[in-house]
Amino acid sequence: MRDLVVTQNITVDGVIEARDNWFGPANFENQDDVAAVLREQSAAADAVLFGRTTFEQMRSFWPRQTDDRTGVHEYLQRVEKYVVSSTLGEPDWQHSTVLRGPMADEVAALKAAPGRDIVCTGSVRLVHGLIAAGLVDEFRLFTYPVVIGRDRRRLFEDPGDYGKLELAECRPFQAGIVLLRYRAT
Repeated sequence: MRDLVVTQNITVDGVIEARDNWFGPANFENQDDVAAVLREQSAAADAVLFGRTTFEQMRSFWPRQTDDRTGVHEYLQRVEKYVVSSTLGEPDWQHSTVLRGPMADEVAALKAAPGRDIVCTGSVRLVHGLIAAGLVDEFRLFTYPVVIGRDRRRLFEDPGDYGKLELAECRPFQAGIVLLRYRAT
């Protein structure tokens, strides 16, 4: 069974909504230590899962980043991409498949198929559904030294959404970002 890994950029107070410019793709440029971890994680995955909005944002940005030094462009061009949507037509991005069935059934089938990790990033509404369905095996949280406050979407909407997590890794980076990896127990 493949692992479903939720990878999020998150503030200290749990916000994952990328409003107010606290995070953007350019933040990883010139941060070799963060870029190295992203490459390491990419090597362990052969599929990416998105909600429709995040998929469309990624599709409009990353294919045009041919001078990207982080490796994200190259990775997204070759990896299998799955987008959960009942409204998206043709995905119009190579190696992309639209999952139109019930989300929990579609994702469970992906996890049961042979392969490496499946990574879900961004896609706040989808992530909340994955958490509620108990489908997440690991959380990789790139925690930024930022506090946003209220009126933003957070990783866990309801503290009862998930039980105890086991810390698998804690890795600080030069920019003050800390990677926290938690396994579902």
